[in-house]
Amino acid sequence: MQYNKIKSHAKINLVLNIIGKSSSLHKIESIIAFIDLHDVIMIKRTNSKNHSITFNGKFSQHINKKNTVSSLLQILEKKKLLKNKKFKIKINKKIPNKAGLGGGSMNAANILKYFIKRKIIKLNNKKVLEISKLVGSDVILGLNSTSTILTSKNKIKSFKKIKKFYTLIVKPNFGCSTKSIYAKVRKFDKPQIIQPVKKMFDLNYLKKKNNSLEQIALYKYPKLRPIKSYLESLSKQVFVRMTGSGSAFVAYFQSKERCVHAKKMFSKKYKNYWCIVSKTI
Repeated sequence: MQYNKIKSHAKINLVLNIIGKSSSLHKIESIIAFIDLHDVIMIKRTNSKNHSITFNGKFSQHINKKNTVSSLLQILEKKKLLKNKKFKIKINKKIPNKAGLGGGSMNAANILKYFIKRKIIKLNNKKVLEISKLVGSDVILGLNSTSTILTSKNKIKSFKKIKKFYTLIVKPNFGCSTKSIYAKVRKFDKPQIIQPVKKMFDLNYLKKKNNSLEQIALYKYPKLRPIKSYLESLSKQVFVRMTGSGSAFVAYFQSKERCVHAKKMFSKKYKNYWCIVSKTI
């Protein structure tokens, strides 16, 4: 049986507000874009008694045996949705871990989407939401890899034909712990994203907003401060913002040429840090 190929795109939080907490989870509202940076998932049925999940590529090290993909398969097995079908999955990791780019969550989302599309499993929307939440809070956002707004009322709205922009994404040689960053949240934002509209993806609108986790990350990981300062000093960037709980920072540009030039400048100064020019999809 041949492998099927799935692209699993990275997501970036253009805006991220923490608006409260329920039990152990924080309530957030966010404006999200997906970029052309992606992991490649190869998947096929197997006659083995067990599922097989392997990782390769630049960012395949230090991925635990218990990960978002294994969790998804375990949940689907427990709910008897796979009906004894087993799968061999190979994932080429091009998205760095602990960066705030949602690599693992998007892998699980795209495999779940594949199972639904191929009618390997049958789920109504309520069940899809339930399974997504069991795997991870970000998973539901990856089921539709397009410009998305998560409102203060926990509603998701997707938008098409959004103007594309270029991003310089940089990640230092360390990651941020999502758990420890969220644990330091001491105050909540007032809800700002109640009625999602297309203009919220305009760069001029976005540059006035922020990521509420950024100040926590900058305090906890002081090495992030000079990275942000240097990116802000680069010519023609519209704004610079951390994505998710870090450690990646994103500089936003309206032209590819300016973005490519910025990458050259950054790479010259920070030779050991990963960076990439990408575009929203």
